[in-house]
Amino acid sequence: MRILLKILTTILLISFLFSFKETNTPQNSIKIARLVYRGGGDWYANPTSLTNLMKFCNTNLKTNIASVEDVNAGSEEIFNYPFVHMTGHGNVVFSAQEAENLRQYLISGGFLHIDDNYGMDQYIRPEIKKIFPEYNLVELPFDHSIYHIRYNFPKGLPKIHEHDGKPPQGFAIIHEGRVVLFYSYECDLGDGWEDQSVHKDTEDVRQKALKMGANLICYAFMGEPE
Repeated sequence: MRILLKILTTILLISFLFSFKETNTPQNSIKIARLVYRGGGDWYANPTSLTNLMKFCNTNLKTNIASVEDVNAGSEEIFNYPFVHMTGHGNVVFSAQEAENLRQYLISGGFLHIDDNYGMDQYIRPEIKKIFPEYNLVELPFDHSIYHIRYNFPKGLPKIHEHDGKPPQGFAIIHEGRVVLFYSYECDLGDGWEDQSVHKDTEDVRQKALKMGANLICYAFMGEPE
């Protein structure tokens, strides 16, 4: 499974290099996933968000993401997905096996985006520590490539929904120089990816959310720019 993930990321890198040069080279279809977890939190929140992000990336980044699927935190199937998204409003619990599985996935080339949908923060931080006890979440500076790899966000994460009125923050776990886990807090990117009819966001707000999501997809597929 780990070897398969490395093959997938290599294919994605080659595909992106060709697509940025505007060639007509066909790309292999890739799937992305939403993380299923225990604890009572609504992992299934924002049901239209990833599908809309997939469509945006396929149109604007020339990716060929075929579908969005659900994957359990402890399943070996997670190694089939170069990008996994996690969201929710409440409690999260990873067993020791799930934490180790997520760790192996991430250090093998995977990427996990955790989006606090408001109310997850106090629960997810201890669970991240289970995955990477040796690392601390660090806030990424605004000049980090994740904010500029495709679309430019000079002030970091866009503010999609107000919630507590705090500024949005992007935290990360960095392993061997690469962001393997990105945690968006006080931002609610996933809400901005949803169908416009769900939250009634303006098109400008939705475009900011989708473009930042595209940056995450691009970074997950390509890694840290040389």
